[in-house]
Amino acid sequence: MDRPHVEFRPMKLSDLPVIMEVERASFPTPWPRQAFYNELIHNRFARYSVVQVDGRVVGYCGLWLLLDEAHITNIAIHPDFRGRGLGEALLSYVMRRAKEWGAGKMTLEVRVSNTIAQRLYKKMGFEPSGIRPRYYTDNQEDAIIMWVTLHGNDGEKQQTSDEGELPGSRNRNQL
Repeated sequence: MDRPHVEFRPMKLSDLPVIMEVERASFPTPWPRQAFYNELIHNRFARYSVVQVDGRVVGYCGLWLLLDEAHITNIAIHPDFRGRGLGEALLSYVMRRAKEWGAGKMTLEVRVSNTIAQRLYKKMGFEPSGIRPRYYTDNQEDAIIMWVTLHGNDGEKQQTSDEGELPGSRNRNQL
């Protein structure tokens, strides 16, 4: 069986219908299409990326680049494609790009109950640094704040280009 072709690229407006499918399949309170539109068109701090498998968009990650810090706003892989290492590969790609854009640190919030995402983030070097009480509006769940320093080690497991074969493994986070 052929290995899938995995590619990363900036999100485009034309991706929004598929992004909304991923969003609705991943979150109890999905962002509306207009929120993504505003991020892509009006937010000069926003950078959104997608991951494609054999030409099909199956996930995305958004971040805000503020001075020398990158804040992941959301990351999701369609449930049909989870458990294949795409979340790790996408996060690794976004970490590398954030560093290229001048970020020295990256942060995110993750649900206290989302232990799968927490394990991935810890594997990628993120460390817990605090709690945001009742952060999630859908159920008032707390969020763990996590940070990572973006240095040379975060790229060791990555492809050297924006495309490649999938490694094998799996905020707003649904990985």
